[in-house]
Amino acid sequence: MPRERLENSAARAERAAEILRAVAHSVRLRIVAALCDGERSVSALAEALGVGQATISQQLRILRMQRLVEAARQDGFAYYRLAEPRLRQLVQCLEGCELRG
Repeated sequence: MPRERLENSAARAERAAEILRAVAHSVRLRIVAALCDGERSVSALAEALGVGQATISQQLRILRMQRLVEAARQDGFAYYRLAEPRLRQLVQCLEGCELRG
């Protein structure tokens, strides 16, 4: 059964807006883009993005609260991955846009 279109569902539109607000931050968007390639630890994300671990952890918390990423613990480290695989399509769409400053 197809999902109801956003234009016909205030509840679906609100959830979509929540998702967009969650990724509408440059660091969070970069985290999501990095996780499109597979799971990573906080330290690996911090190194790859050139951002402090505390900032990465704070931004991951926001993404986790929206159920967009999830963590798995291994050997005392948390490894994050996308919980919503369709975020890859959003990142691809944004990467394909001609972004003008």
